[in-house]
Amino acid sequence: MDDTLHDLPNIAPDQLRPIDGAGLAGPNAPDHPPRILILHGSLRARSYSRLASEEAGRLLRWFGCETRHFDPSGLPLPDDAPADHPKVAELRELAQWAEGMVWCSPERHGAMTGIMKAQIDWIPLALGAVRPTQGKTLAVMQVNGGSQSFNAVNQMRILGRWMRMVTIPNQSSVPKAFNEFDEQGRMKPSAYYNRIVDVMEELVKFTWLVRGRSAYLTDRYSERVESAEQLSKRVNQPAV
Repeated sequence: MDDTLHDLPNIAPDQLRPIDGAGLAGPNAPDHPPRILILHGSLRARSYSRLASEEAGRLLRWFGCETRHFDPSGLPLPDDAPADHPKVAELRELAQWAEGMVWCSPERHGAMTGIMKAQIDWIPLALGAVRPTQGKTLAVMQVNGGSQSFNAVNQMRILGRWMRMVTIPNQSSVPKAFNEFDEQGRMKPSAYYNRIVDVMEELVKFTWLVRGRSAYLTDRYSERVESAEQLSKRVNQPAV
């Protein structure tokens, strides 16, 4: 067995296939590992959204990605602190660094948690000329305290579209999450674990596919018109 699979005890190694990133990426695309930011939506000491996102991170690293997890502890409520607050600045820097993201939230009162929403709300659509999320890939996941539901992932899909992200078709929802992890915090073998493998595999493929093509895919007629009008105004502005 490949040594890199030792941290994935639930995997059938003969079925976990490498991804040919170079074959999927666009022309002249960089060949560095895909950069994936992982957000989770709970501050509990035993947070099942964090444990599920950590499993996702292990899989992403096996697929050759570089991952970073953001700890939401200490992040202020949106607009309750300046943008240069250390946790806000950290989150925004990670959003610009990432080529793709994983959002994993518990479902609380039939919705994503406020902690999850606060993280997304602190990531702006634009920072000057930079759009931190536009054209980047996104996978959504949720954990449930009870029966399986899809309210949180459906909400996060809406947010992903609003943030102009390429939200992949597959998703994960883990019911009765307290039954799905062992005492060490590792996910037990199950169809739910296999679905997380599916989602991460698909996220990596889409991230490679978008690489080298993001600027073309996100080029918009309305924005070209707006840019041309602004340029015309600057050119025709009378000299002072």
